[in-house]
Amino acid sequence: MGVLRLPAGAYWGINSARAAANFPVSGRPVSPGIVSAYCLVKKAAAAVNAKAGRLPARKAAAIRRAADEVLRGRLRGQFVVDRFQAGAGTSTNMNVNEVLCNRALELLGRGKGDYGVLSPNDHVNMGQSTNDTYPTAARLAALEALKGFRREAGRLAASLAGRGRKFARVLKSGRTHLQDAVPVTLGREFAAYAAAVRSGAMNVGRAAEDLKELGIGGSAAGTGMNTHPSFARDMVRELSRLSGFRLRGAKDLMHAMQSQAPLARVSSALRDFAVELGRVANDLRLLSSGPATGLAEIRLPEVQAGSSIMPGKVNPSVPEMANMVCFHAAGLDLGVSLAAAAGQLELNVMMPLMAENLLESIGLLTAACRQLALLCVDGIEADAERCRDYARRSMGLATALAPSIGYLAAAGVAKRALAAGRGVADQLGEEGGLGKAELARLLDPARMTGPDRALLRKARGGRRPNLVS
Repeated sequence: MGVLRLPAGAYWGINSARAAANFPVSGRPVSPGIVSAYCLVKKAAAAVNAKAGRLPARKAAAIRRAADEVLRGRLRGQFVVDRFQAGAGTSTNMNVNEVLCNRALELLGRGKGDYGVLSPNDHVNMGQSTNDTYPTAARLAALEALKGFRREAGRLAASLAGRGRKFARVLKSGRTHLQDAVPVTLGREFAAYAAAVRSGAMNVGRAAEDLKELGIGGSAAGTGMNTHPSFARDMVRELSRLSGFRLRGAKDLMHAMQSQAPLARVSSALRDFAVELGRVANDLRLLSSGPATGLAEIRLPEVQAGSSIMPGKVNPSVPEMANMVCFHAAGLDLGVSLAAAAGQLELNVMMPLMAENLLESIGLLTAACRQLALLCVDGIEADAERCRDYARRSMGLATALAPSIGYLAAAGVAKRALAAGRGVADQLGEEGGLGKAELARLLDPARMTGPDRALLRKARGGRRPNLVS
């Protein structure tokens, strides 16, 4: 394709230069996680090929040392390819091959570009293809990123559960359809939020198990062409050792290249997590609305001024951030789904989009969970008096009367109470028909927030009071 002049200090080579020139698209380089995972693949391949007698030990050692330097943070600026690039991730693979090769040449006492001694393609890429190395790197990068996600999602769930324990005795009105419902406790609401976050994170973890199945060793089109017979097996073992994950080889190497469903499943699980997290963030915003004209049942920590024109206004800024992250994660998943469906024959060339979107989603949701716990949930306080007042005035209290006086009679009480601007208890007290002791029992908050244990006793005979008017 001709000759290109490269900067003297560059560790990337001609293939990286062409990719950088061809695709100045987003201004965002390949994710650091992909680079690190790719270096693990190259480090493992150098060891496996040396063990098989295909790569001289001295050259293999230099490649491994170069990979270790990148893994420790060196030469990161040498990965110059845009994340929107040629299909399959070939540009990324070439960039990694060239950087590691040129650094390894220096370690061997040679100059950069002395490819007669050590070649990016013949040595660093020995027994490999972009077809099998890129999806392997994508899986390893996602597995590593998910460590932080699990930690921060667990931290958020624990924070929500802690608020649940703190608010266990705060009685409030439940709401369905945004209308008054039966009494609940604020603690139960927060415990349910914790369960939602915990369940969503567990679902992501289950989906991530599929990422541990690797198609490495499939080489081009899943054939294993130009690899040693033990290459695939030994690569899985070496990558397991280097990464700390219990990896396994794909049973069908061609399928592992045709289909990128494992990436799509994890992305889908993250989208589902985002749906739940966004719902929780919405509730925090609603429960804290006001403070004078909204629900104002909880108070969120104040983190910044809420308006440039309205003095003293404070907004639910952290839940708002979480909502936006969740919306973005849903969009990223749509991209992954479309890309996963775009595979053709023996290869899905849309892998870079899938990998980058997946890693971005993991990173954003991880940060959102961290900040939501740290700057919001940990400091939430309840307005217990307001909560109790809402519970006392809720039309949902009539539900507790239905087993004793019947649904229609209870509905009549609720309507008359609403029309009179009274609570259900006050309306019944005014009308009579139930004794004070019976009324107190029926409307006991502890009784209303759980199953009715009185129903365990044998029902007694007797007619219901006639309270229908």
